[in-house]
Amino acid sequence: MRNPGAQERKSERGQASVELLAVLPAALLVVLAAWQLVLAGQAAWLAANAARVAARAQTVGDDPEAAARSALPSYLRRDLLVRSGGGERVRVAVTVPLLVRAWSSPLRVGASAALPPQAEGG
Repeated sequence: MRNPGAQERKSERGQASVELLAVLPAALLVVLAAWQLVLAGQAAWLAANAARVAARAQTVGDDPEAAARSALPSYLRRDLLVRSGGGERVRVAVTVPLLVRAWSSPLRVGASAALPPQAEGG
């Protein structure tokens, strides 16, 4: 005997699968955006290191661009810009990789570093 106030429940089989398929593109987008932020942060960190290496090289009279290039992985060397002004400051800019390190975005990150000139003699 059925309770007269109770309504019949419709089948909810497969509901979780439908909800997962609806949320999956948004979750994938969040993961890709987070990965892009990681790549941008890594590019900025490596640019700062390359700027310090280039400033050290300039201080001792070596080529700052060659030093910066040697401090970077190959995927960041392609569009490397190194500017060394008349002073001790060296600026390095690299292109941010886009999702896969083989692709590059139009965005650049840069860093600068300066070391005081070394005193002659000892």
